[in-house]
Amino acid sequence: MTIALPARAKLNLDLEVLGRTADGFHELRTTFQAIDLHDLLEIDRADETELTTSGLEISDHDNSVLKAHEALEQQMKRKLPARIHLHKRIPPGSGMGGASSDAAATLRALKTMFALEIDLRPVAEELGSDVPFFLKGGRARAQGRGEQLTQLTDEHVWFAIAWPGIELATGDVYRAWDEVKGEGPNHLRKAAEHVEPRLKEFAQRLGEGWRMTGSGSAFFKRTETPQQARESIGDLDVWTTVARAVAIW
Repeated sequence: MTIALPARAKLNLDLEVLGRTADGFHELRTTFQAIDLHDLLEIDRADETELTTSGLEISDHDNSVLKAHEALEQQMKRKLPARIHLHKRIPPGSGMGGASSDAAATLRALKTMFALEIDLRPVAEELGSDVPFFLKGGRARAQGRGEQLTQLTDEHVWFAIAWPGIELATGDVYRAWDEVKGEGPNHLRKAAEHVEPRLKEFAQRLGEGWRMTGSGSAFFKRTETPQQARESIGDLDVWTTVARAVAIW
């Protein structure tokens, strides 16, 4: 039996950094929106666990799929051998949550394949602050480190998305926020531009109505129709796509 799951991307429709907590983490308030851009995860039972990939290139080091698999094995106190293939469509280091979504999809697929009686949320929280969102998707308000979720009413909207091909490390951007702080719809944009000055030039090229998602470096523009999204992209000479909002799964 092969289980195939889309690991959908997300956009941060807004993002406030409220400060740092006593344990050193940054406290956030943000609105997550799942979109139909997705990686594809395929899992089969196997004698030994192995991971293969295709599509966009990703680092083998500290891979989120293998981390999720290992975390679930530790929680269940048993081996869950699986052959896993990940086809990567979400640009890495773009702020669209690809690695976290891959981790959540891995947990969901393994739970189904091995008929596990387990609440995946605690495992997801250990893997990353936005991994719990990807267990359900849709549109949600998030606070704390991003793990305190309140589900919101779904919206039927479209987005133009542009990625300049720049991979940003989330940790680097947050460290820059400690230095430069931030304001506006996404408090991390100033910090991201501090880490990578080319982002400021890219944002200027995009023009009005575009926002950065997460810690960067992708930008999006909300539209009412796919045609408007395509028109917003125009002839940009970077990675682009048109995506729609996706309801809870």
